[in-house]
Amino acid sequence: MLVLGIETSCDETGLALYDSTAGLLADVLHSQVELHALYGGVVPELASRDHVRKIVPLTREVLARAGRSLDDLDGVAYTAGPGLMGALLVGATFGRALAWSLDIPAIGVHHMEAHLLAPLLGEAQPPLPFVALLVSGGHTQLVLVNGLGEYELLGESVDDAAGEAFDKAAKMLGLGFPGGPAIARCAESGRSGRFRFPRPMTDRPGLDFSFSGLKTFTLNTIASIAEQQPLTDQDRADVARAFEDAVVDTLFIKCRRAVEQTGVRHLVMAGGVSANLRLRARLEHDLDATVHYAPPRLCTDNGAMIAYAGCQRLLRGEREPLAIAIRARWPMTELEPPDDAADRAGGLPG
Repeated sequence: MLVLGIETSCDETGLALYDSTAGLLADVLHSQVELHALYGGVVPELASRDHVRKIVPLTREVLARAGRSLDDLDGVAYTAGPGLMGALLVGATFGRALAWSLDIPAIGVHHMEAHLLAPLLGEAQPPLPFVALLVSGGHTQLVLVNGLGEYELLGESVDDAAGEAFDKAAKMLGLGFPGGPAIARCAESGRSGRFRFPRPMTDRPGLDFSFSGLKTFTLNTIASIAEQQPLTDQDRADVARAFEDAVVDTLFIKCRRAVEQTGVRHLVMAGGVSANLRLRARLEHDLDATVHYAPPRLCTDNGAMIAYAGCQRLLRGEREPLAIAIRARWPMTELEPPDDAADRAGGLPG
């Protein structure tokens, strides 16, 4: 089955072609980082308009790269949520209309399920069950995965997601947008130990997260430095290092608890923040589990993960009606497993 995947949940327009036999054939991605950098964050209306401009040219490009045509498609998958309503609507209407015009099935994909399955596009695939850390600009969750559509939420952020906290800390430091890569670059020259930031909610039982307090602590730290002298580049690097260390330690502590609590020794890490090298090193070195993650270029939003996740559900007979349904908020625990659960014993499909 050849599936076209369409990702337009936020500020990236991603298109990809995934073949159930041959694997990922081609993918293209347009990032809106420069468009939104002026505002220090994503402007929903601008994001929607840019998706409208890019979605048709990118569809033509991904087909050309794979040497395929629209007539070769067997299905279309698009992000149906969660995400920005206007942005989701662009991809959903285009994808559903394209599928209707070609008389092929369409499927709406859950954005976070696609992130969760993205590591399966790599060479090493985790066996079931596994614990998943989904960490991005909009979500921070720990999920126990027993099979496709069989998800148990173990913990989540009660306020800001980790990626959102990175963005806001970077803005305070004048490092630009997006904040995750900016903080990581700045922290490389930071001195460990000059500042000690809190590790929120690690001093109590449970697997929930909280990152809003780190924003306040960062702001107060910057203000205390500024009372004495203007911020130097070294000051910014030291604050960035302390902030990154706090987030990495917090995520590691919660992952360790999840592994111990479930007894599962495989952790899948997905979402944009999973590209953070310090976080990867900490989990790989100190966690008593095998860590799996997507190739770096597939950690952020992309069409490949949508094509893959959509293909798995289309292969099991799932179809969308002609009416378009998108959801800005969509708990992953509301997803249902496919009727065919043959994959549960041996792992998720490749």
